[in-house]
Amino acid sequence: MKNITYDKRWEGSHGIGRFSTEITKRLTFSHYLNSKIKPTSVLDIFVTAWTLLFSRDIFFTPGFNAPYIAASRSIITIHDLNHIDMPGNSSFLKRVYYDLILKRGCRKALVIFTVSEFSKKRIVDWSGVDTSKVIVVGNGVSNDFTPRVQPYRPGYPYLFCVSNRKAHKNEIRLIRAFAQAKTDNEVILLLSGNATPELTDLIGQLNLNERVKFTGFINDNDLPSYYRGATALIMPSLYEGFGLPVIEAMACGIPTIASRTTSLGEIAGDCALLVDPTNIEDIANSISQLFYDVELRQRLSEKGLEHVKLYTWDKTVKKIEDAISAI
Repeated sequence: MKNITYDKRWEGSHGIGRFSTEITKRLTFSHYLNSKIKPTSVLDIFVTAWTLLFSRDIFFTPGFNAPYIAASRSIITIHDLNHIDMPGNSSFLKRVYYDLILKRGCRKALVIFTVSEFSKKRIVDWSGVDTSKVIVVGNGVSNDFTPRVQPYRPGYPYLFCVSNRKAHKNEIRLIRAFAQAKTDNEVILLLSGNATPELTDLIGQLNLNERVKFTGFINDNDLPSYYRGATALIMPSLYEGFGLPVIEAMACGIPTIASRTTSLGEIAGDCALLVDPTNIEDIANSISQLFYDVELRQRLSEKGLEHVKLYTWDKTVKKIEDAISAI
């Protein structure tokens, strides 16, 4: 392995954090960047500059914080371009950063890792780099996600949505679709995290106060149980660079409903019910179909368990290791 300083500050329970943790479980680097200043901070450009000023290492970040100094000896990871593709997740400062720092970083970097063919195409189109410079390494599923896990049993059947209240998660359409779907009245739509006033108002207007619930924070260790106990996972996002919950749910043996757009159709293949995320009726019909068709649920569960074998962290890290060796 070459002399590499790895940015360990991304590690945590979110998507990039999990990606980073799985890398550092399997690879050892020369040095680690562990500054208390987060990689998403506006001050990060100075942190990475200071780090690289006194080092000849290659800088490898599992996130999108491209260095300005020594960008030509960097390896960056762009999971998606959500921050500029989705207006609700963008801001003036984010657009400036992406245009002035990250785009320059893409052009100068040794290699760019990403997680799906969808994200690769967007990165190439946006940055103008050659397709050979962007390597799809994917994501994996840890062994914690398995049909053998003890299922969460809250006392009611539920459809599970792993979400975070961001606009691209499409929760307003999901809740409206759930209100229209033909299911038994005891079935609950269970969303991870906490409610917002906007969603609480909508749920009240639709008379769903007893049928839409929020889990609060879910510890990583408990997440497999929430998947396993669900009737199905539903992920009608407007935008995803990958969509880890889809393959995590499949690994736990439950059927999934997912958007056919952006990366989700690519990742789920024909092993999920795919919907138009902008069409409330389409989402509602898929919920109804999956709820009443036991054979369909069983078929999707079986196909999902086979399909998810394509996605392992060992495969992802091997692609990363091979790419680094080729630099």
